[in-house]
Amino acid sequence: MIKNQLFLLILTLTSAMGNSQLNEAITPEEPKVIAFASDTQAPMWVETILLKSHNNKKATNMVFGEILKSQPSSLFLLGDVVNLGYSRRQWKPIDKHINELRENKIDVHAILGNHEIMGRPKTGEAMFQQRFPNHIRTGFIEIVDSVAVVLLNSNFNTLSKAEDQLQITWYREMLKNLDNDPSVKFIITGTHHSPFTNSRIVKPSKPVHDKFVPAFIASEKSKLFLSGHCHGFEHYNIQGKDFMVIGGGGGLNQPLRQGVDALPDLATDYKPLFHYLTVRRLDDRLEVTSHKLNANLTAFEAGRKHDIIHTVTTEAIIASAD
Repeated sequence: MIKNQLFLLILTLTSAMGNSQLNEAITPEEPKVIAFASDTQAPMWVETILLKSHNNKKATNMVFGEILKSQPSSLFLLGDVVNLGYSRRQWKPIDKHINELRENKIDVHAILGNHEIMGRPKTGEAMFQQRFPNHIRTGFIEIVDSVAVVLLNSNFNTLSKAEDQLQITWYREMLKNLDNDPSVKFIITGTHHSPFTNSRIVKPSKPVHDKFVPAFIASEKSKLFLSGHCHGFEHYNIQGKDFMVIGGGGGLNQPLRQGVDALPDLATDYKPLFHYLTVRRLDDRLEVTSHKLNANLTAFEAGRKHDIIHTVTTEAIIASAD
């Protein structure tokens, strides 16, 4: 009798351990967080003639510090990482942040802004490439948790005609391939220059609009187009697709046009001085969150959320391949 009870006890414990290990094995992983930031460059003296400073260097340090604290799987910087790409002095504080992020297992990727190639374009791009060796100047892609992030070079004046056409063709073909890849659920495109902005300092980029936006609109899985260049937060919905300007990494804040001549910004009530973006894929939904630095520059808070739903159909995928 005692032996039977002991056997049952051992069997029960073994079964419980087995179930625990099984449950542990099938427990789904936490959704990966993807962070995006843009325009982390320190202000240039000439910019302060027109624009007001707001402890911008401190804000940039806090943006990087908050991203490090939140531990995303990846960080994508959408250009103007520094104000002069050829200057070792300007890279020094940014290098510290990038190295710290990578030491903490956070992948850091970037695309060129206009400031990286300002003054001495070849030297600036070479120094940029040293820090971001996976960067390809005619476009490249990173996939994180079924989200494809396609990064493009919007400094068209530095591209030859062949390179320009190569990037356009590559982007169109890549979107078609991703639309037909069942392992990819969402596509995010990133450029430095914005196809849509109400900035009074920089204009919307017609070349970005003409070369990239039609293919983005036509792609079923392409749901979010991110850019910087304008130092502010803007949100547009064009033909059912979301376009966000997220240039709040530390550059001098830019005034925006208002009134009848302004583009229809969906975030007129959300204009933080400094901010960055995170994206999480939750099943068939993208959770997009803008994190803003408070007015006292003491802490970040979730400032604005926007959900994007996955709505690809079999018919749409077949059509995109034609």
